[in-house]
Amino acid sequence: MKALRRYIVAGILVWLPLGLTIVLLRFAVRLMDRSLLLLPPQYRPEAILGIHIPGLGAILTVILLLITGVLAANFVGRAFVGGWESLMDRIPVVRSIYSAAKNFAEIVFSDSSNAFKRVLLIEYPRKGIYSLAFQTSAELGEVQGRTGEDVTCCFVPTTPNPTSGFIIIVPKKDVTVLDMEVDEALKMIISLGVVVPPWRNDKTPELPLNQPAGSGEGT
Repeated sequence: MKALRRYIVAGILVWLPLGLTIVLLRFAVRLMDRSLLLLPPQYRPEAILGIHIPGLGAILTVILLLITGVLAANFVGRAFVGGWESLMDRIPVVRSIYSAAKNFAEIVFSDSSNAFKRVLLIEYPRKGIYSLAFQTSAELGEVQGRTGEDVTCCFVPTTPNPTSGFIIIVPKKDVTVLDMEVDEALKMIISLGVVVPPWRNDKTPELPLNQPAGSGEGT
């Protein structure tokens, strides 16, 4: 029975990631293929070629994003975007949704932002217990002024679903910046701590604790 269970688990470990990857890719391709609906019916690929080719919508989506980015980056485009955002800001319900979505996109995708660019180690939910966190903001305005300390805003994700979690304000002196990348930290969180990213401790000259024997790299 142990051998049978081992073989079944080995089969699951092969097919489950492959199946999830295929499902997610199919979903993304179908979603981007809907951009073809922007074209007049007579100019759509299936009308010209006579067959539907999956993935052509992804090419059109990339082209649209590039054109939009080029237009939004020049003077005329910036003026148009500014007018559009001003209009959105005047609509009561739309204003909240649009503003939140815009701020989130700027935080995640902007190269000028430090948000979600660093993985932190903090003592949470109490002293002596450590949690992985992501830096979301280091300029906290009133919050920093009222605390009287140099603080940073941290997002502590839950496991195995890192899209939910807690926002906590931590003094910078109590924050440890880790060497691991954001995607490596996410893998560790989603896997319940089973997948630990490799780490060469010779990057850090001084460590607070002695490493166990044979732990030159993470397991």
